[in-house]
Amino acid sequence: MALFRVLTAILAFLVLAFVAPFAHGQLSIDITQGNLKPVPIAIANPESDTISGRDTGAQIAEVIRANLERSGLFKSLSPNLFRGTETSINYKPVFPDWRVIKSEALLVSRVVVENPSRIRYEARLWDITAGEQLTGVVIAGTPKNWRRIAHKISDKIYENLTGEKGYFDSRIVYVSESGPKTNRIKKLAIMDQDGANKEFLQSRADLVMTPRFSPSIDVDSSRNNDPKLVIAYLSYEKIYPRVYLYDIHSGRRELLGNFPDMTFAPTFSPDGRSMIMSLMKKGNSDLYIMDMVSKSTKRLTTSPAIDVSGSFSPDGRKIVFNSDRGGSPQLYIMNSNGGSAERISFGKGRYSAPVWSPRGDKIAFVKSHKGKFGIGVMNTDGTGERMLTESFMDESPTWSPNGRVVIFSRESRGKNQLWSVDLTGQNLRQVLTDSGASDPAWSPLLP
Repeated sequence: MALFRVLTAILAFLVLAFVAPFAHGQLSIDITQGNLKPVPIAIANPESDTISGRDTGAQIAEVIRANLERSGLFKSLSPNLFRGTETSINYKPVFPDWRVIKSEALLVSRVVVENPSRIRYEARLWDITAGEQLTGVVIAGTPKNWRRIAHKISDKIYENLTGEKGYFDSRIVYVSESGPKTNRIKKLAIMDQDGANKEFLQSRADLVMTPRFSPSIDVDSSRNNDPKLVIAYLSYEKIYPRVYLYDIHSGRRELLGNFPDMTFAPTFSPDGRSMIMSLMKKGNSDLYIMDMVSKSTKRLTTSPAIDVSGSFSPDGRKIVFNSDRGGSPQLYIMNSNGGSAERISFGKGRYSAPVWSPRGDKIAFVKSHKGKFGIGVMNTDGTGERMLTESFMDESPTWSPNGRVVIFSRESRGKNQLWSVDLTGQNLRQVLTDSGASDPAWSPLLP
């Protein structure tokens, strides 16, 4: 995984206050209501004493602008609007100048090239409305890791202006698809959340499905503090289904088990110590939980119906799943150690693929009705159901680390593609990939 190592090697981030502490200004964004009018923000190109520093700084600024734009909450102002305006990190902005171009926030920065293998990025975020500094940040890393620096800064801006964690410094694993529908080639692939740095995780083209990230991401001190990303996925390379654990950093693969009766790939518990899966026994599909150390399994459901697609709540105490025990596929919640289940979906249509939000407040799902499939969300008690998308075939939702965006797979003209939508349903965007793409899974924020 050469590309992944290049992206993460020697990236020792130092995030600390710069010049002034955090101050609450008048500018704030209520993301719970869906900001239909994006906040104008000015991202100035960083200053630098070297040509390489200026070039790297311009790239960082462009990625920050693109990240914030894609969130749907911000409108990045063109740098042409503030030519001749003071953008030095050493000086307090002349706030009336920025108000003239209707900017409500300003990021000024500089790139210091300490040596060929290390740069330092310094930034200040200003609230133009209140006329005060919100925060300052210093991040150090290798020049090759300028994209991660940009994502880290984007997260800081998002957090300071919305009050919630961002989601930009994260990755998405998915199934890359090519070839005709009757002979489709499927391979595991991974990319940054913005579609950059795409990389195949395997050289062979076996039938693979439903990759899922381990929820805990540590750093490997012996490998320059690289993030240790692990996924589980289902493979049919031996005809019958097998579940593998895959270390993205090292490329090592471990067989978790042979499951000839598996109907859906397993999903990690929040602490990573167990996995929930669906197994078929004598024509009946039930939920089972596996201990990751002992590899022992425990049956959770005993209904004669089909019980599949289990997903843990963030605290690990509950499980939402899909069952047709009521006559049609609906969503149910039960304790993670089994027991009785409570139905939470009561709308018109068939429900499937539930996924609990990392925030714990909502559940995303797929709903089919009148020949169309869409992505929806509801509260954990089943109230507040809202459909975010609708098309010929929308499926496989996965949450962003902050629980504000959902990425899913959409089929159009026989080809699967990845799309994202925020909780308002207003910000629907395609996530570009080099080929067809399905079964996305979003990583936690990288350390």
